[in-house]
Amino acid sequence: MKTSRIIMIVSAALLLLLFVFPIWNITLEAPQYPDPIGMDIWINKLTDAEPGDIQNINLMNHYVGMKPIPETMPEFAIFPKVIIGMTILGIILGLIGRYKLYLVWFVVMAALGAAGLYDFYLWEYDYGHNLNPKAAIKFVDEDGNPMAYQPPLIGNEQILNFKARSWPREGSLFLALAMFGSLAAFYVAKKEHTAQARE
Repeated sequence: MKTSRIIMIVSAALLLLLFVFPIWNITLEAPQYPDPIGMDIWINKLTDAEPGDIQNINLMNHYVGMKPIPETMPEFAIFPKVIIGMTILGIILGLIGRYKLYLVWFVVMAALGAAGLYDFYLWEYDYGHNLNPKAAIKFVDEDGNPMAYQPPLIGNEQILNFKARSWPREGSLFLALAMFGSLAAFYVAKKEHTAQARE
């Protein structure tokens, strides 16, 4: 089997590691918490970074009117099917060996990744802006408008006395490796095709 086909098949199979590793993490640090609290985001669930973290986050958020972190979301049913579908498609394309389709697979994965990030941003926005007006504690900005508590999409941000950190985890790394692996498969296959045409 040609090297390019092997690279494409392995790259597509790397997507399955998203079921083994989280793709994102949000952590909150504050003076009243000696150990940071946070949650890991997977393609099919949310979990505590440390035992009891999500419960503690929900307790804090309740006082400022934020919604509780959901146990399930529609995305948790959709994302796994997309990942399995793209894995199977990538393996089939690797077996077929039409290298231009490797590039198509990369473009589709890039579009799906961008859509996933945008969906994540919308969830964060709703979570941090749509507050319960009857909340026990209300903070306002200098103009008297209610404050928002949206965590950053990526990076660090100060929210009141909390430092919010939002960064990719191992699953995102394997997703990136899968995508760039398909690009590598495309270029290797292109060279193989050119070399074969010269023979």
